[in-house]
Amino acid sequence: MSYNDKEIFDLIQEEQSRQKTGLELIASENYVSDDVLAAAGSILTNKYAEGYPGKRYYGGCEVVDEIETIAIERAKELFNAEYVNVQPHSGSQANTAVFHACLKPGDKILGFDLSHGGHLTHGSPVNFSGQLYKTSFYGVEKETGLLNYEKIQSIAEQEKPKLIIAGASAYSREIDYKKFRDIANSVNAILLADIAHPAGLIAKGILQDAVQFSHICTSTTHKTLRGPRGGIIIMGKDFENPFGQKLKNGNLKKMSSLLNSGVFPGNQGGPLEHIIAAKAVAFKEALSENFLHYMVQVKKNAKAMASEFIKRDYHIISGGTDNHMMLIDLRNKNITGKQAEEALGKSHITVNKNMVPFDDQSPFITSGIRIGTAAITTRGLVESDMAEIVKLIDMVISNPENDETLNNCKEFVNNFITDYPLFKN
Repeated sequence: MSYNDKEIFDLIQEEQSRQKTGLELIASENYVSDDVLAAAGSILTNKYAEGYPGKRYYGGCEVVDEIETIAIERAKELFNAEYVNVQPHSGSQANTAVFHACLKPGDKILGFDLSHGGHLTHGSPVNFSGQLYKTSFYGVEKETGLLNYEKIQSIAEQEKPKLIIAGASAYSREIDYKKFRDIANSVNAILLADIAHPAGLIAKGILQDAVQFSHICTSTTHKTLRGPRGGIIIMGKDFENPFGQKLKNGNLKKMSSLLNSGVFPGNQGGPLEHIIAAKAVAFKEALSENFLHYMVQVKKNAKAMASEFIKRDYHIISGGTDNHMMLIDLRNKNITGKQAEEALGKSHITVNKNMVPFDDQSPFITSGIRIGTAAITTRGLVESDMAEIVKLIDMVISNPENDETLNNCKEFVNNFITDYPLFKN
């Protein structure tokens, strides 16, 4: 196929080649199926559809109403949920909408410290969440790298937040949402579970069900859900909502209305119906038995990889992983996260530099890297491949300025990974 804008489409082809010939280890990235890709690039991109199915501000929405309704129903089935909004453009927008629906500027929130593994939208001062609301934070223990729920309880009792956020962008252990719910109940706070990273593992019952124990959940639809880039908001069934009422009938309708309004018109205009269609396709895939096998393999690969790193004297924060990722403190290897990211990139191994708890480097340098197995597992790699990958990473980190080593690793990666498709069913 020929394109009029050769400059852009040549770059798209270049990016496709980069993805096919490299090892993608960024924990927040994944590959989508051809069906998801086709829906995301479909003619639905032409349609404006402000509002919700059956209640639009534009004509001609009959088809996209059906598509969005299917996406909602599939997500509800996937998460055993009572309510889902599929319109947020991202996980950050989903969090913004929840804050808008449940809080007023100046209200107190308690979130996971960004430098310990939290997310920007959990109260960081450079983000809207830290600028519009009064923030306090919990973190991990220096000795163990683990959350201390007793300390979180003490912080909550002292700060009395209106909303507590459970969730992380760089925490490799299972989060106990039940304990978080108990803490939230004890101070009459709303519990928001941000499950953007472990959503696929949670949906398939591999990690604790955040939807069951939280007032509200938000997630991205890429990462472990293996869908298009976007966000969702979820509420579970038959437990008390933030207003102390059962999520049934009119009460559920009230909360749903607040959250819907938080998305539109609170923070967004027209939804991206082509992306919502791609979300619907991804939800159907995630409901399958194949996706369960995929999620099981993601976790197995992460454990195998963490074990190999530990054998080579790498310091994994918390000593291992329960999910799809790990955070590695490189200070004992005498290399910064930025240097490691750059050297590995030259070898076609993609990771991201990342702050580690109690870091003594700036966020632009960092002392660590974050690694995940969701993308390489989509390509069909298994536990036995993890040792080879860690061996390559170790070679690069041990010789970050040796061009011969970097080129040899690049050639090996290119030859090795090219045999694997971007998406293996």
